[in-house]
Amino acid sequence: MRLRDLIRQVRAARTMAEERAVVDRESANIRESFRDDDSPWKCRNIAKLLYIHMLGYPAHFGQMECMKLVAHPRFTDKRIGYLGAMLLLDERSEVHLLVTNSLKNDLTCSTQFVSGLALCTLGSICSAEMCRDLANEVEKIIKQNNAYLKKKAALCAFRIVRKVPELMEVFIPCTRSLLGEKNHGVLMGATTLVTEMCERSPDVLNHFKKLVPNLVRILKNLLMSGYSPEHDVTGISDPFLQVKILRLLRVLGKDDVRVTEEMNDILAQVATNTETAKNVGNAILYETVLTIMEIKSESGLRILAVNILGRFLLNTDKNIRYVALNTLLKTVHVDYQAVQRHRNVVVECLKDPDISIRKRAMELCFALMNRTNIAIMTKEVLIFLETADAEFKSECASRMYIATERFSPNHEWHLDTMITVLRLAGKYVPDEVVSCMIQMISANEQLQSYAVSQLYHAAQRDAINAQPLLQVAFWTIGEFGDLLLQPTDVDSTPISEADVISVFESVLPSALTSLMTKCYAVTALAKLATRFHSSEERISALVRMNQAHIQLELQQRSVEFNVIMNLGELRDGLLERMPMITHNSLNAAAPSMAEDDGFSASSPDVPVTNGDLLGDLNLGGSDYNEDLLGGGGNAPAAQQSNSNILDIFGDSTPAPNSDIDFGIGTPAAKEPTFQPVIVINANGVEVQIQVISGWNNERARLKMTAFNNSSFTFTNFNFLAAVTKAFDIALEPPSSPNIQPNEHSTQFMTIIRKVPNTTARMKTRISYIVNGGERTGEGSVNEFPGL
Repeated sequence: MRLRDLIRQVRAARTMAEERAVVDRESANIRESFRDDDSPWKCRNIAKLLYIHMLGYPAHFGQMECMKLVAHPRFTDKRIGYLGAMLLLDERSEVHLLVTNSLKNDLTCSTQFVSGLALCTLGSICSAEMCRDLANEVEKIIKQNNAYLKKKAALCAFRIVRKVPELMEVFIPCTRSLLGEKNHGVLMGATTLVTEMCERSPDVLNHFKKLVPNLVRILKNLLMSGYSPEHDVTGISDPFLQVKILRLLRVLGKDDVRVTEEMNDILAQVATNTETAKNVGNAILYETVLTIMEIKSESGLRILAVNILGRFLLNTDKNIRYVALNTLLKTVHVDYQAVQRHRNVVVECLKDPDISIRKRAMELCFALMNRTNIAIMTKEVLIFLETADAEFKSECASRMYIATERFSPNHEWHLDTMITVLRLAGKYVPDEVVSCMIQMISANEQLQSYAVSQLYHAAQRDAINAQPLLQVAFWTIGEFGDLLLQPTDVDSTPISEADVISVFESVLPSALTSLMTKCYAVTALAKLATRFHSSEERISALVRMNQAHIQLELQQRSVEFNVIMNLGELRDGLLERMPMITHNSLNAAAPSMAEDDGFSASSPDVPVTNGDLLGDLNLGGSDYNEDLLGGGGNAPAAQQSNSNILDIFGDSTPAPNSDIDFGIGTPAAKEPTFQPVIVINANGVEVQIQVISGWNNERARLKMTAFNNSSFTFTNFNFLAAVTKAFDIALEPPSSPNIQPNEHSTQFMTIIRKVPNTTARMKTRISYIVNGGERTGEGSVNEFPGL
């Protein structure tokens, strides 16, 4: 049977059972044919077997037949044999030794097409052992004068270096000469190889920095040369090679002023002379922008690059607009003012029908916020929030709080803006924002009268839809309800106790009110019993209403508060105002409001905890809200088992969940003065730990900083730490769970020494997601400078 006949039969199958029957029958025929060493149909059978393999059916029994075809002298047999080897073999195959011998023979073959097949196969299936055995053979081919083999050998060397980095020393001498070649394919392969080696070794990077003038000359020739039919794409000469060279220049010029000066002129020429009518030119300009932003380029060149991205934002192609927004978001820290000039275009992207463009535009809007434009930008973001999809509202609410915390002109404006955010985002507002609003009102005594009045009216206007808004309003009314009865300039209309209780009477019995909101309401009513003396009967009736509620949390609050309200003089002491709350998780993410406005970093997403391994330490989460409410009904849920961390770090004491000082009410930590310790440095992530303050009352404060040195975004970054039994450790929430390329995240921790004069030792683990896959890393510290 010919291959086309097998394909026809498979396609004609109506069910999976029919298809399996066709494949099984033909596989049996192929097996039978393999027993005949003199069969003239070996190539045809291997071709059919490869088709069967691509359909997902087992075809491993053809491995040895592939090896037999590779050993044949005819080129057609070798071609199908090597193709079968590339598809059917992997690094775990037992026939790798046979493949290595065949490859070694064919790499030295006088026929260039046979050697080319061997190079392609080696690059596809090479194992570490195979690379070490055949690296010298590939080096010899690179030194030949045959351009056809040189380009294949350069790409094969690229695969070898990626598999076994220490073998790059074999290819350094011969690769340098490749950059002087005239052939397009050889230059492409050489540039790819040099880029890989420079990214993997600082020493090799310094070695190839001497070749920047050669690369600049090649790029200039491509830019200035006329029409070249061989590699011309829509009027642009060899755009693929231009992109490769620009990427290599980006690697060579990073953090090097001298090398950057050598390439500034050519980058300016590429940026100004490249045609943008076609996507080919846009691709080259995009690589040019990335290179300019990565190296130590002059300010005029950076402005030119940002202006190119600004033109991209006006393009009708959605992909180009998305790329522009994504790049602006990554480069906003390089030239903040240049990106700021395109703020109006970015704001317009919030109205784009494409969801991915809206998401990137929202993130960039928050990155561009500062003290001077906070009012304008907030107005635009609130318009966006009003019609935003549900998936945007949670993140937008968190970022809005952080932005207003940093840049708001006064506390009243901050409060009014966040009330609007709570109203527009509705039920999608995270618990962290609720607790941070409560903290802000608690910590600012001059704001409390204004806040309770504004929140009371907001609760009156939207009594059901915005549950988080009701939670903040109820907490504030419960704490400062007596201020509502006092006349103020803000609210000329007098408010009576009956008006306030009416809000609770409309919300508390409703089936649309969430359990958490009802818990806030019951707690607030109990506190109002000590502040409103003429409405005690109505308050008591509302508190008793849920004594038989199906939800245990609400039932328990109703019963216990009802008992407390009947305790007489003891009641006033139990239900007095809470002390000032001076710490919350989103405030830790937002830098000091006195910070310089030169750069507004992209805010982190909703803070996350360190997972079940370290227990729930998120002070801004629902458990902290319970403390604010006075109930703590969810406290047992926070006391999760920490046995997993013991499994990871051996005989160690994990960070406990209780009886630890989390820094509430303490002043902000001073800048570290001790040398940082690098605990993890692998796969593009570097984790440092610094001692912020040494032993003080047997407590020490440390800061973890995680740097993302790769070109990919780390999401769900998790840092775990464990110490020996002589210590306890408490981890605070991280500044951000997501780390953009060349950015960092910080996390503070407190160590408590239980046994005097002992040395702190720590074991750490990180986990994060990059490119859809989870990665982990571990490290240890036996001694901290400063402890």
